[in-house]
Amino acid sequence: MSATTELPDRESLPSYLTPVPKRIEDIGLRFAWLVVAINLAGTAFGFWYYSGQFDGTPAVMWPWVPDSPMATLLVALAIAAWKLGHEQPWLTALAFFGNVILGLWTPYTLLAFADTYSYLHPLMYQFLFWSHLAMVVQALVLHRITDFPVWGVAVALGWYTSNLLVDYFVPIVGEPHHTFIPVSRDTPMFLGADALDVIAAGEVTFTLLALFLALAIRVKKCEQARGTFD
Repeated sequence: MSATTELPDRESLPSYLTPVPKRIEDIGLRFAWLVVAINLAGTAFGFWYYSGQFDGTPAVMWPWVPDSPMATLLVALAIAAWKLGHEQPWLTALAFFGNVILGLWTPYTLLAFADTYSYLHPLMYQFLFWSHLAMVVQALVLHRITDFPVWGVAVALGWYTSNLLVDYFVPIVGEPHHTFIPVSRDTPMFLGADALDVIAAGEVTFTLLALFLALAIRVKKCEQARGTFD
């Protein structure tokens, strides 16, 4: 195994699949170990943030509780594996899904319940909002280090589908395990939906978005490779 020192090429993919400017991608990949360290710090903070929710959750369900810190841990591991010259497609796909889903879901939830998040210090609110959007940015750089093979995407989809089920639909053990929200889950919201419906709709939508992006990147890369040999 040898460490990766050169930046991978940026393939010519459609702009909707590569919205992050190449210069930003290059910086993130060039300072990969710093990105890993930042994500590990975020993981530690996230586990502290979720500590109260562990108390009321059966231990067997703990892996499904800390969604955001698990996503930052996955991206730290995925980038570290690539940097060490041993990229794992299933791990990179998990990192991609997690950072797209949770990176969008948290700002969505903060906006949906903005009036009832008043207990958060304004700086904490802003930190949670923008740090999670940064997770989406780093997810959208991962196309530079993987081809998103279908089996890897299947692993990620399987895990995050199980996450959806235990969070909102089939809790299996105990109550649903979605992240704490500042209102009762049966609080009426809009269009006949209650609070649980609103956050579930967001996570389902972002899971489908992650699936579409990963497979679209795969298809476009395969099309380019096939064109090379035509």
